[in-house]
Amino acid sequence: MTIILRIFAWLLAAAVTFATLGPARLRPHSDLGQNGEHAFAFILIGLAFGLAYTQSRLRTSMITVILIGILELLQFLAPGRHARLDDFIVDALTACVGFAIVAALDWAMQRLRAFRTSAS
Repeated sequence: MTIILRIFAWLLAAAVTFATLGPARLRPHSDLGQNGEHAFAFILIGLAFGLAYTQSRLRTSMITVILIGILELLQFLAPGRHARLDDFIVDALTACVGFAIVAALDWAMQRLRAFRTSAS
């Protein structure tokens, strides 16, 4: 199952990278607005990588934030794209929220298992 989660996480990262650096006309648009679209995409990144790399979640989240910064800076090289600090902040924070959700769910599941084991 872990390999499937990792493949999904990296495919999602590739899709977000294409949407970020590719032509604007090929990027999906929604009624969420720019910040909403960013938040949705990067919370999914945090959730996916948080599920895929459970043993090193803190390190993975730090690497993810660094790569989000690099992705934002690469927009300086992409025609018609603009790197913005507020985009980076939204992207990094929502990715971290995704990691935190997965960590909280993992913690709750472990507590539930421990409770069931001690009750038996």
